[in-house]
Amino acid sequence: MDNRPIGFFDSGLGGLTCIPHLMRALPDERIVYFGDTARTPYGSKAESTIRNFSFEISDFLVSQDVKMIAIACNTVSSIALSALRKRHPSIPILGIISPASHTIANTCTGENNVGIIGTKVTIASDAYPDKILKFNSDLHLHQMACPTLVPLIEEGIIEHSIMDLSIEYYLDHFIKYNEIDTLVLGCTHYPLIRKNIEKIYPKLRIVDPSKEMFTSIDDTLTERGIKAASPTISNIFYASDLSENFVNMINKIFSDSDFKVAFRNFDLDDYLR
Repeated sequence: MDNRPIGFFDSGLGGLTCIPHLMRALPDERIVYFGDTARTPYGSKAESTIRNFSFEISDFLVSQDVKMIAIACNTVSSIALSALRKRHPSIPILGIISPASHTIANTCTGENNVGIIGTKVTIASDAYPDKILKFNSDLHLHQMACPTLVPLIEEGIIEHSIMDLSIEYYLDHFIKYNEIDTLVLGCTHYPLIRKNIEKIYPKLRIVDPSKEMFTSIDDTLTERGIKAASPTISNIFYASDLSENFVNMINKIFSDSDFKVAFRNFDLDDYLR
């Protein structure tokens, strides 16, 4: 039994899509979330910059006495997971890519054409193909970087024709040319536009790594005997820039729940000084 919170972090608000899956299945667990909204998006930044940002945030979460860190960011998971584990060897640190890769490998066959969309860094890292093909070498995988989507989502431009046009710009040729039948949302922001994608491409099977990550978290909590016995604190959501969009997205995602949520602005520069 361990009633300490689980730490989550993302480059912005996209990682919030992971939280409801966990909290519905493990209602006794509590969350400390950090969204680096002041420095988003990460997906077009240098790898060294992303690692440094990740170190700063993970150090902060460890200072909050979390029992686990879940990287709710495909970009960070693709290039910084090993470095973060070396930096904080005493607590489990989980990435988002491996759980989804297991699901894809176990549910797809050589007859499928699997498309993976993500940020420039995630796609360039080949993290998804490397993982998936280790589990199932028969699959046909295709990738597409969609760098414009995250800034639009962070600005709350979701239920708008601009978003639909941007999705079509990236995916129309990609899906048709490669005959994609399964699409992996390789960025935690993308579940927020899942309905847009399903509306435009209704025949696609969608794989949401935000949902798949829950299994890995649950397994690790069980194996280490650190599940919470009862809720002891409210869920705390920190942002490096507590913007109106961030607060609105939290309210939207948790509108149908009774989870207790507290918002806090947090200046990493002040913390580091």
